[in-house]
Amino acid sequence: MNWTRRKTIGRGSSATVYAATCQDSGETIAVKSADFHRSEFLQREAKILSSLNSPYVIGYRGCEVTKEPLNNGEATYNLLMEYAPYGTLIDAAAKNGGFLEETRVASYTRQILLGLQYIHNSEGIAHCDIKGSNVLVGDNGEAKIADFGCAKWDEPEVTEPVKGTPAFMAPEVARGERQGKESDIWAVGCTVIEMATGSSPWIGADSTDPVSVMYRVGYMGESPELPSSLTEQAKDFLGKCLKKEANERWTATQLLNHPFLITKPNTEPGLVTKSPTSVTDQMFWRSVEEEEEDDEERPSWWECHEERIGLLSWIGQVVMEPTWDTDGEDWITVRRNND
Repeated sequence: MNWTRRKTIGRGSSATVYAATCQDSGETIAVKSADFHRSEFLQREAKILSSLNSPYVIGYRGCEVTKEPLNNGEATYNLLMEYAPYGTLIDAAAKNGGFLEETRVASYTRQILLGLQYIHNSEGIAHCDIKGSNVLVGDNGEAKIADFGCAKWDEPEVTEPVKGTPAFMAPEVARGERQGKESDIWAVGCTVIEMATGSSPWIGADSTDPVSVMYRVGYMGESPELPSSLTEQAKDFLGKCLKKEANERWTATQLLNHPFLITKPNTEPGLVTKSPTSVTDQMFWRSVEEEEEDDEERPSWWECHEERIGLLSWIGQVVMEPTWDTDGEDWITVRRNND
């Protein structure tokens, strides 16, 4: 695939994400790049992502090795992916005042579970780092699971070091015993709380200390507190996800039949604005290019809904939980709209 590297849109400890344009089709894609000699984990992610094909999983576009001036002519490994225009679930909550209403939480949760049902049942893969910042919103407002840097084939007889984000780790993962499909379900419960509250699933003075959180969940038997704002159906759903014993948690397939999801169809679009929100906001880059060509033409979304003006402070911000695994990607925002 012939493509042209554009703006840097994200940076982690070992890889950088760029927007890029396909020369033949004009399609915008995301390119995740790392020095070839440091690309072991990126190559692993590419291998897993290349085996997946679901509308609820970020799309794989290929991988290749290039030699470019940006890397002093050294070999660079590139993972090419679908470009999600509306950012993450964290961004969706930010634009909605910091949290999502229950109907949208249910809609996004259903789509996450459809993605997990596919990778768990059809491909035998555990994601191992489900959280709001690893779920993107696509063109049609659908949730798409992304960032498979911690993912693995779920083989009970194989023991690997645990990876992921402490605030979303299941008890068995915090204890270093096992990490698999059941652990993803616990993380779904934590992600529901994150969407509904706009904050970490754990509260308390030590909620930002990864060691303290892992001790609380792994050895003190604690579970995240259920938001009082949620309905009884939502709380019952969370109870099925946050079982302390892994074999007692419902599967993705079972959860898809829970009343919390069945009675709340997706009646709202994924987003209510085209304001730039994240490192994956394709519409922002397009609007910038259009404004450079014609400063007098103001996009129509700017004139709608005065209350959105107060939300512009969120532009360019992405809230991320720290990644416990030192080889994982702890992304930071590298661009901001100065207007």
